[in-house]
Amino acid sequence: MPKKYSAILKNIGLILVGNTIYALAVTAFILPSGLITGGTTGLALLFHNQFGIPIAVFVSVFNIAMFLLGALVLGKAFTLTTLISTFYYPFILGIFQKISLLQDMTSDQLLSAIYAGILIGFSIGIVIKAGASTGGMDIPPLVLNKKFGVSVSLAMYAFDFTILISQMLFASKEQVLYGILLVLIYTVVLDKVLILGQYRTQVKIISDKYDEINQMIIHHMDRGSTLIHAETGYLHDKNLVVLTIVTNRELPKLNKLVLSIDPKAFMIISQVNEVKGRGFTMDKSYR
Repeated sequence: MPKKYSAILKNIGLILVGNTIYALAVTAFILPSGLITGGTTGLALLFHNQFGIPIAVFVSVFNIAMFLLGALVLGKAFTLTTLISTFYYPFILGIFQKISLLQDMTSDQLLSAIYAGILIGFSIGIVIKAGASTGGMDIPPLVLNKKFGVSVSLAMYAFDFTILISQMLFASKEQVLYGILLVLIYTVVLDKVLILGQYRTQVKIISDKYDEINQMIIHHMDRGSTLIHAETGYLHDKNLVVLTIVTNRELPKLNKLVLSIDPKAFMIISQVNEVKGRGFTMDKSYR
């Protein structure tokens, strides 16, 4: 199968898995414990408690409305990536709501807030990493950003906060506090998921044997390197610094090999969140 189609199928799978986990979190932890939350689910809870509208029905109608808005304002690319979430999430949510076993996971609101936050953050992260959106309340911030330049994150927080506050009409103070905890947890988890597996280690090596170390990195470690012209601050000696990026697993090996070449080598090791380019997000190129 060509890489292009393989990648598309992989992303579709991730979108489906992400939305399934999201629906599971809502069904197993948010609804049974009476937790409040932000986003489309929070709006659905508000309308359910005020007007008796079934949650799955509201989510379906609202998602479709937001999908059409996004299609008009954000274009074709947005439409394709959000189509699956728009229709699949309310569908799987409706199915999960019919499974009574899922609604008896725990009666502890704190546990529900923690697990719901973890699952929701993880699920949204999966969908975003697949290059898609969960639809619903993800769309208005994107529209505001495109039309008026409003920060997406700022708009999302503003909408979530407004939705949480509006649910105070039917929720107790304790439920509001748990709702805030839930949002905080899934925000933190989401940030972690988005950079999951992308951490790399940047190593700067200062040594008189820079050429030998550089050749070792290229030929033995099979990693790229960059030579940076540098000058010492005290003696003003000019030298070349070897810069390379390796995975966390490769770091011990690199450290051992560098010290075997020059036991006095000066190494600066730091973690970077993400690396793009050949050898990481692109295939290696040998000349």
